[in-house]
Amino acid sequence: MFVVDPISDMFVRISNANKKFHERVDIPFSKIKFEIAKILKNEGYILDYKNIKDVSNKNILQIILKYAFKNKPVICGIKRISKSSSRIYRGYKDIPLTVSGLGITIISTSNGLMTDKQAKTNKIGGEIIGCIW
Repeated sequence: MFVVDPISDMFVRISNANKKFHERVDIPFSKIKFEIAKILKNEGYILDYKNIKDVSNKNILQIILKYAFKNKPVICGIKRISKSSSRIYRGYKDIPLTVSGLGITIISTSNGLMTDKQAKTNKIGGEIIGCIW
């Protein structure tokens, strides 16, 4: 199956797995998805992530999902902002807050992927990849 927007596919897989209370979700591996998973773990939205090989020896990014008390997902929402058909770029002063600062926005900058807070601290703008809350 050919996927036009692999990051959007990743977000949809995480969202669907959260709704069904799956323990983990497997996603085709790429470096940018690996970096997004690293940010999600550092910000406390997932338990862990790892790069594994499947039976056909292809790389798979396995994400272990995190749930709060009584099986409530930690990730309430995940949304792709910049798409392949419509790229969204912002300077560091114009990066929007996600849920009044309770969520995070992932930014692709010249220094790599980072959260909105890191981008504002480093005074770097870039492409807005997506929001998680």
